[in-house]
Amino acid sequence: MTDRFYFRQLLSGLDFSVGDPVAEQMVNFAYAFGDRETGDAVLVDPAYAPHELVDIVEGDGMRVTGALATHYHADHVGGSLGGRAQINGIVELLETTDVPIHVQSDEVEWVARGTGVGTDALVAHVAGDVMKVGVFDVTLVHTPGHTPGSQCILVNGRLISGDTLFLDGCGRTDLPGSDPEEMYRTLTQRLSAISDETVLFPGHLYSADPSAAMGDVRLHNRALVPASADQWLAMFAR
Repeated sequence: MTDRFYFRQLLSGLDFSVGDPVAEQMVNFAYAFGDRETGDAVLVDPAYAPHELVDIVEGDGMRVTGALATHYHADHVGGSLGGRAQINGIVELLETTDVPIHVQSDEVEWVARGTGVGTDALVAHVAGDVMKVGVFDVTLVHTPGHTPGSQCILVNGRLISGDTLFLDGCGRTDLPGSDPEEMYRTLTQRLSAISDETVLFPGHLYSADPSAAMGDVRLHNRALVPASADQWLAMFAR
């Protein structure tokens, strides 16, 4: 961690989109991070009020040069939330600032269909791709299970996990594109290289704390307790 690294964890309904009952109910986190010396910053999962997120970043003396999507669901990138609400997201972000939207390659079709954004605005990545934001390396970890192209973002000792992994529990595996067996492989194999010292920053506030070290998460998260695939699937496949 360095003072040069800029980082904001922002809670929907509290830090932005105040007064929006859907934002307050869904308790999504959006993130902004970047390089204070170059002024470059990216948003992660800019839903509900993307223009407010841009204003927050600019108010900190930074400029938004891109956005990352952890997965295609409307409460993360905008679109229709199961027909119950229409959520602003990357379409409205692009109306505010013309920046690339970085997604996992398996998610391109889902993001385009769900939001209506043109695929020319999306930058597709494969597992292990490394981006630069200022001087900081940003590793994109493909973590299918909740959706086919879910990705976690590893940067400067932090893992922004979207709906792949929460401090307690993991993302649902009964939604379109979900796959319980892939989720088990993600939790036990794809995330196994993440160090215990890395701090997990989830996509929702589903626990008392907003973040925790991976070592603590591994000790206490019920989704990481089962000792076998059969046991895990019996408990969490639904």
